[in-house]
Amino acid sequence: MTGDPFSASRKYWRQATLLSCCALCCGILLGGVSAWFLGAVATAGLTAAAATFNFHVPAAFIRLFAIGRTATRYGERLIGHKAALGDQTRRRVDLFASMATAPAVRRAGWQLGDEARLADYLDDVDDVDYARLRARLPFLTVTAGLAILLLCSVTVAPLSLLPILVTLLIGAAAGRRVAKAGSVVWKRTRLLRRDGAERLGAAMASTVSLRAERLWDDECRSAMDAFSKADGLVLTLRRQQSGFDALASLTGPIAGVSVVAAAWLAGNRGETMLLPIALGFAWLALGEAMNGASRILVATLRRDAAWAEISRWKRDAETPAACPEAETPRELWHECLQRISPSGAPIGHVPIALHLRPGFPTVVAGTSGCGKSSLLKQIAGWIGEDIFDGPDTSLSARQRRAGTTLVLHDAAILDDTVRDNLFDPEGSDEALWQALTAVELDARIRDAGGLDAWIRQDMLSLGEAQRLNLARAFLARSPVVLLDEPTEHLDTAQGQRILTRLADHLSDRIVVISTHRPIRLRNSTTLDLQA
Repeated sequence: MTGDPFSASRKYWRQATLLSCCALCCGILLGGVSAWFLGAVATAGLTAAAATFNFHVPAAFIRLFAIGRTATRYGERLIGHKAALGDQTRRRVDLFASMATAPAVRRAGWQLGDEARLADYLDDVDDVDYARLRARLPFLTVTAGLAILLLCSVTVAPLSLLPILVTLLIGAAAGRRVAKAGSVVWKRTRLLRRDGAERLGAAMASTVSLRAERLWDDECRSAMDAFSKADGLVLTLRRQQSGFDALASLTGPIAGVSVVAAAWLAGNRGETMLLPIALGFAWLALGEAMNGASRILVATLRRDAAWAEISRWKRDAETPAACPEAETPRELWHECLQRISPSGAPIGHVPIALHLRPGFPTVVAGTSGCGKSSLLKQIAGWIGEDIFDGPDTSLSARQRRAGTTLVLHDAAILDDTVRDNLFDPEGSDEALWQALTAVELDARIRDAGGLDAWIRQDMLSLGEAQRLNLARAFLARSPVVLLDEPTEHLDTAQGQRILTRLADHLSDRIVVISTHRPIRLRNSTTLDLQA
């Protein structure tokens, strides 16, 4: 029978923590006993006690602590990584469980492969899991070592406590400053890198149109500028880390010298100085473990940022409760909407006003890369937390997701039947054929074998796949339907015919269409994002 994975992971983490503490204790004892041994040998060499001094016992302890430090370090890394990998496995299971419970259209979006977002999520999971190895475990062991050595210093050389505490307080203040600045830098860096990646990906996907509009160089330059700014912020953070590490590395030597000096000032001489010297060298050993203090801070920052992203995604991935019919507004408006990219970076310097009504399609126009798709996602509630007003109520992003169908321009065809690819399991055959006829795809589907024919992505041309995507919009029952570049792969005349039929069929719904082509629809209004 398989045991509880959570209890097994906790057991491994306890074992890793114990081994880490043992490794630190062995290192401290190795330094202290070595110093005591050398001092004792030097002291005995000046007297007759040199003939009877037992060198074997302290030498054996030194070898024991050296072997123990090496063995416990290897053990801590092996068991700690095993525990971290177990946590990673559970969080990846949690990821796919969240995907499985997402709304149908968002789940389909994941199936279509948003590799960038999935890679970001997995990187965040890695940061969360390995933060226990990189931050929590070293912090616990160093804190335990500090507590023990402070207690010993108070007992052996009380006067040394003042300079040691002053050094620790200065280090804590510097660490807090680095952590505060690093938190801002790391969040900004994540946003810039995502924005740069999205801009570059969008530019690569629209190379032909951007070159035709002579915007290729500008789009690539803006993407590279985002990466450069991110690298500059990381460089600034690393400089702050190096300063903090330099200060942390001085803690051990300052504490060691303070203990020896305090014991000397207290009147200790000869053999009575052996214990303070051993304690001083123990502080040096602890100082070695504190050299990577900035790595602990950075790992903590990355963990916190990763947790925030994971929590936000899981919150977004939860199935939103559908709005009661009485609370579904017949109109939506926002008087001052700041457009943003999927990464959260602002788009444009001036907010826009939106007024969306059934029977009056809104056409969002603009060149490639100006943020048309991002605006549709913002209206749909996929990105941002904007509140849209209605005649009787307001709708949050969560509520809008429940009542919106967003049809993206990259049509995804699942390896399944035509019927299942239309995403309307409750639709009758008559309704499905009506949708296929409206998008001029009925003859092609009849030739392929009808609604139960099996299709794949490579069986349809780009135009046919886009028309199948528009048939999904025709069958949508949501009060809000958003179409992203619906005629990109269609010729002008066919695109105009299909959109006219679609607008007439959805005249009782709010319809928003993004395009870089002129579109003529009855009662439509145009929002030019380039204006």
